[in-house]
Amino acid sequence: MKLATVEIQGQKRVGLVSQDEKTINLIEAADMLDVIARWDALGSKLSASGAGLPLGEVKLLAPIPLPRRNIICVGKNYRDHAKEFAQSGFEAGAVAGAEIDTHPAVFSKPPSTVIGPDAVVDTHPGVTDSIDYEVELALVIGRGGKNIKAADAFSHIFGYTIVNDVTARDRQKNHKQWFLGKALDTFCPMGPWITTADEVDAENLDVKTWVNGELRQNANTRDLIFTIPSLIETISAGMTLEPGDIIATGTPSGVGIGFKPPKFLKSGDVVKLSISGLGELTNRFE
Repeated sequence: MKLATVEIQGQKRVGLVSQDEKTINLIEAADMLDVIARWDALGSKLSASGAGLPLGEVKLLAPIPLPRRNIICVGKNYRDHAKEFAQSGFEAGAVAGAEIDTHPAVFSKPPSTVIGPDAVVDTHPGVTDSIDYEVELALVIGRGGKNIKAADAFSHIFGYTIVNDVTARDRQKNHKQWFLGKALDTFCPMGPWITTADEVDAENLDVKTWVNGELRQNANTRDLIFTIPSLIETISAGMTLEPGDIIATGTPSGVGIGFKPPKFLKSGDVVKLSISGLGELTNRFE
């Protein structure tokens, strides 16, 4: 199933997207977090019956417009990207020959970064001049827990969505800790919806980015260095994951800093992300 958050006449509503992705049937729920919390009882009763509302007549929002907690993100989780990052000059403390980490790099983005499909990303002139894009598969926790074993990890996932981990590379480099480079308002476009885990082979998904129609990133999640189960095991060690938590799994090569000279985003640029089975996410930078 595909579950979306939409705005209709100023009200946020949750709905079930049809298989052809043309209509949406609204659900009686407070929000997406409410749907996730009640999924065991609610899920089997849902069906896209009836005409539904045309998706073109509603405004798609981020599936979880205001996460309860920071989005948990993983850095350097594709080999080619880890190498391009280390060679770019923008990784503080990069060491030649040690591009691939032995443990995942984990950071976070605050809820204020989240925007939805077709929303405008603020380029924050005067704050940064080195904005980059990063397509990422993001998983949404459905069943919380602590010290989750890798063998049990997939049973804790509610579904998947697309995230653009927009980054101010100058701030990422200068401050060494990545938070300030990742945390600017509007720097986490998310959507277009959540596809439930039963419909997704998360370890074999094509992941792509286009900038103004030019294909920049093109990879597959089977190339992840740290697998989804291992990430959940690592992140949940001693820290309770809660329903609705979002984990972004890292970006492949082809980001702006991978080019010489770097291809940073500028006002007017349009970035489109695609992950097979999950749809497309497009945003303009202004």
